[in-house]
Formats: sequence, structure tokens, C-alpha cells
Amino acid sequence: MPRTLEPAEVWTTESGAPERLVWRARRYRVDDTPTPLVGPADWWLPFDGHDVAPGRPPLAITGWRFQASTADGETHVFDVGHDGSHWHVLRVFD
Repeated sequence: MPRTLEPAEVWTTESGAPERLVWRARRYRVDDTPTPLVGPADWWLPFDGHDVAPGRPPLAITGWRFQASTADGETHVFDVGHDGSHWHVLRVFD
């Protein structure tokens, strides 16, 4: 599973789900239902070492996984994340 962390431009729906992206100067359109990638909520990090029984740390969407294709048929599965100001391609699956 290659790790890339490359810059990308991502357009999202009103709910925040990706619908288009430009990566390596190619335009892709999301052609499946994006899956949220989740991890511990940022505000929880100061409490990370504490026991949270019962239960687990609160989760937040940390990125998205989706399949996207170019107009000429190039298709990849992308993991993308947003660092607060920019989108990045985290992984690409062929």
C-alpha cells in the first residue's frame, strides 16, 4: 500500500464528501460512494493516555476513501485527508 502524501485539489458536497479531485494535473470524478476514514477526535488527544472505560475515545472523520476516474478511463482508489488548509492524497491503490 504505497503512501504518497501529495497535494491535491478536492471539491466536496455540502456534507463534506469528495466529488471531484485534481491530482498530478489530472481531473478525476468520484464514481462511487466515499467512505469516511475515522480516527480519534483532535480535541481528545490531550486525554489519549487515559482509560476511557466504558467505551472508547470519540471519533472524527480524518479523511475519505473513494474510487475516482478520469474522462479517458484511468481509475484509482484514493485515500485523501485535509490538514485544516490543504487536501492531500495519502494513498493510491491501483
